[in-house]
Amino acid sequence: VQLVESGGGLVQTGGSLRLSCAASGRSISSIDVMGWYRQAPGKQRELVAATYGSGTTNYADSVKGRFTISRDTSKNTVYLQMDSLKPEDTAVYYCRWKPYGLGSPEYWGQGTEVTVSS
Repeated sequence: VQLVESGGGLVQTGGSLRLSCAASGRSISSIDVMGWYRQAPGKQRELVAATYGSGTTNYADSVKGRFTISRDTSKNTVYLQMDSLKPEDTAVYYCRWKPYGLGSPEYWGQGTEVTVSS
């Protein structure tokens, strides 16, 4: 199983980016937990957004109203639409996949870097 993130880059304050996380080796189910995390230099990795099997989504307070997580099971991909970007959003963004089922392993991507210039 492999997760590959893409879509990161350099953007100005107020700009938008859409991150993609493509899975291979196993099919994403609509009931799996999918999440985006980020880690800024010198800081701990933090949850940015997650989507659950019930359709529920959860966002960090710092990104509510600006970021949107979604999944497309037909493309085996999860997305993170990021709007109104701020310099404090600068970080490496990681995709996490936790398949449904007790004891199932979790998978992480290698990360994609987002830099927001002021």
